[in-house]
Amino acid sequence: MKSELGNRVAVIVITLCSVLAWATSNNVRADNRMVKIVMIGDSLTEGKVPEIDRIPIQLEFALKAKGQSVSVTNAGVGGDSAAKGLARLNRVVTDDTDAVILALGWWDMVRGLDPNVTQTALAAILDNLEARKIAVLLCGVRAHTNFGDEHEKAFAAMFAGLSHKYNVLFFPAINEAVLDNAELKAVDGLHPNAAGNKAIVAQILPTIEALIDRARPTDRDLNALPKR
Repeated sequence: MKSELGNRVAVIVITLCSVLAWATSNNVRADNRMVKIVMIGDSLTEGKVPEIDRIPIQLEFALKAKGQSVSVTNAGVGGDSAAKGLARLNRVVTDDTDAVILALGWWDMVRGLDPNVTQTALAAILDNLEARKIAVLLCGVRAHTNFGDEHEKAFAAMFAGLSHKYNVLFFPAINEAVLDNAELKAVDGLHPNAAGNKAIVAQILPTIEALIDRARPTDRDLNALPKR
């Protein structure tokens, strides 16, 4: 009798251990699976400094220092308008991308483009990413231009309006930390220097962590993936 009881207890213990091990394994997979982020933008993203000092690389360093399992790809191209970014979107943001930092519009602004043209291109990008269920952080931008305050206000309203329409995370001005600080700018007075990029990363980091929370798959998502 004692032997039979002992066998039953052993079976129960083994079963519980198996269930706990399975649950722990699935939780680890969901929590630790690398989140792939692509930052698509213009020369602010591409960077006018050595590669190691550019925003995407510094952002990846900062996130990993906080224990995040991420990769951040630099898809910035100097001189890119929002329309040019749209044209290359599917090439640089592949379907295995979990999240996108959308940082286009600065070039449009400093060149005096109509904000409605920029809005049309950005909306098409957001439609594309929404259809592919890719989490998005939309970054606005500020710029000292020769086109007056109304031009800047129109761009600010355009960025904010898109963020509300698409219910994406929003950072109003990605270059806010450096715009009025000459010590954080490159010699050209437009682009951030290495210290400026680090200041930008420090300012946007909490919003990027919120983006990762939106992008990270759940256990149910992982279990739904086809077996290999």
